[in-house]
Amino acid sequence: MYYPRLKDLREDQELKQKEVAAVLGIDQRIYSNYETGKREIPTRLAIRLADLYNTSTDYILNLTDEPKPYERKRTKA
Repeated sequence: MYYPRLKDLREDQELKQKEVAAVLGIDQRIYSNYETGKREIPTRLAIRLADLYNTSTDYILNLTDEPKPYERKRTKA
């Protein structure tokens, strides 16, 4: 799967791949593979990216054109 918005979101925040990879706790090469579609993003990382970019996972996954994040349900810890 190709994630065309990842690069745009990262560049809008003026971040380098290495910086985003560090936030995610992964190697820069792995993150690069997400941007180019050579590797699928695990759900847990898609959620973290949505939080980082203040958007929804659906937007990152190209399932919606609405960048505004959804209101989240709060779960009991």
